[in-house]
Amino acid sequence: MFETLHRYRYHYLMLLPGLILGGMFVFYPIFAACYYALHDWSGFNSDKVFVGFGNFVKLFSDPIFWDAFRRSLIFLLGTVPLQMTISLVLAVLLNNQLLKMSTWFRTMIFLPVVTPVAVIGIIWTFLLSPFNGPVNGLLLDLGIITRPVDFLGSTDTVMPSVIGVYVWKWLGITMIYWLAALQTVPDDVYDSAKLDRCRGAKLVWYIVLPIVLPFAVAITLISAVGALNVFPLIMSMTNGGPFFASEVMEIFIYRTAFATGDGSIPRLGYAAAAGVFFGFVVLSLTIGQAIATRRARAGAKEIRS
Repeated sequence: MFETLHRYRYHYLMLLPGLILGGMFVFYPIFAACYYALHDWSGFNSDKVFVGFGNFVKLFSDPIFWDAFRRSLIFLLGTVPLQMTISLVLAVLLNNQLLKMSTWFRTMIFLPVVTPVAVIGIIWTFLLSPFNGPVNGLLLDLGIITRPVDFLGSTDTVMPSVIGVYVWKWLGITMIYWLAALQTVPDDVYDSAKLDRCRGAKLVWYIVLPIVLPFAVAITLISAVGALNVFPLIMSMTNGGPFFASEVMEIFIYRTAFATGDGSIPRLGYAAAAGVFFGFVVLSLTIGQAIATRRARAGAKEIRS
């Protein structure tokens, strides 16, 4: 062991800066959150009172917390199926080598992915404005609506609106995942399908999808983890409103920790407990994603062999 360490000492030294940064910005915040979750602390003084699992007991009996958790689940269930379905259709269409300008279409669809979330939020807030927003103007001209709709100012339309913007924002990266999965399908499979006169939707449904199914599980879990990380988009579009209708778990944690604008007292310990719980939810999905990705790679190797 010591010989190995001595032989690769320079390699380990190269890894040292990354490990230090990881410890400072990843591991320390995790341990700090677990520590603060066991204390009643406002975050603005040194008076920490150890309460054990008291914060978690209060958390699980807090209806506001469960409302935020429910909205996070609604957001996840609203975005992932849409994102998966639309991106798969686009990937199948753009995977056709005979399609002209497929590279241009891929670039246009992927462009929102590399656009900053804050910029996306500001642009769509303007587009969905009930006063001078182009979306309302178009719908009025087409006769679909008779008066402007306040998409982001109504409790009935705010979540569907944010879900739609989120799907549009991340559609490109999911499409790339599907394109990568479709590239693993051997050409012999397509040739055999043509001989059997299996084309179009039948080819995709009965032949292509069963082959890329292991990738579908991994892509779904990746999309699910991403759907739980929606804090920047909601903050830039609705700030959790109106009337907390778009307050998901991340917004709840932020408001609880810093008591922004509601006149309440900051509760960093309570917010840390909510963050630890939410972290375990995301961690379970991440572990599932890692397992699914490993199985997908093994399945791809079997297909190629």
